[in-house]
Amino acid sequence: MAYTTLIDVETLQRLLGGPKLAILDCRFDLGRPQAGRTAFLAAHIPGARFADLNADLAGPVTAHGGRHPLPPPEVFAQRLGSLNVGNDSQVVAYDAANGSFAARAWWMLRWLGHSEVAVLEGGFQAWVAAGGAVQAGDPPAGTRHFTARVDPAAVLSSRQVAAALTDSQYLLVDARAAERYAGALEPIDAVAGHVPGAVNHPFTGNLAPDGRFLPSHELRRRWEQRLAGHSPEKLIAMCGSGVTACHNLLSLEVAGLSGAKLYAGSWSEWIRDPNRPVQVGSEP
Repeated sequence: MAYTTLIDVETLQRLLGGPKLAILDCRFDLGRPQAGRTAFLAAHIPGARFADLNADLAGPVTAHGGRHPLPPPEVFAQRLGSLNVGNDSQVVAYDAANGSFAARAWWMLRWLGHSEVAVLEGGFQAWVAAGGAVQAGDPPAGTRHFTARVDPAAVLSSRQVAAALTDSQYLLVDARAAERYAGALEPIDAVAGHVPGAVNHPFTGNLAPDGRFLPSHELRRRWEQRLAGHSPEKLIAMCGSGVTACHNLLSLEVAGLSGAKLYAGSWSEWIRDPNRPVQVGSEP
């Protein structure tokens, strides 16, 4: 059985040690970039490899791009091989936040044509709480080979997003917290506000109080309300830098609403060009 969206702790425990299982530890702290690796070296799920948001799940920052640009597909494919991911792997990604960093890995693997990837429900905390085994140290690099089959339609550029905003069929959805969307608080980027025409759907609304995703039927109800008649194929997901937007894309998939696209550069790329419009305030 292939796992393509979410996987629970009990299922992962049964799969542990299997020859095709590849586990990615995506723990990260935006304020302390080394904290994730430090935590990994101290204790991680047996067999996991560490996938760093800045070094592995993003490419070099440029003058015109966002804070977490996508790496070249061939570079990410090579890195996946060293993380023990092959084209026949069942991949499980986890973090210790709210699934957002793991969801970024999930989306990137799908972008490269790999569907057998799932995010661990509840993350590392749930694994430990269930008595799951852990190991310390840095495992050897993997020796698998991964061939990318890139889906170029899965990601949109700033120019494509600007063009889409002139077409009422499209819906641009911002995953940031309401106060950042409104421009009332901006702790990270140089400009506050949102892309004019974007609506707000904070990714944290995908989660129950225990940190696990809401049931699929509830996610579908919420997303259908947000879509307001738009096709999911016309939804464009964005956030601050293209990370938490992937959480919304994962929740859409869990809800059975496939086909949405990622604006990878997101807000941090949009504001690089002072000629692009900016809006402040909540949704009307």
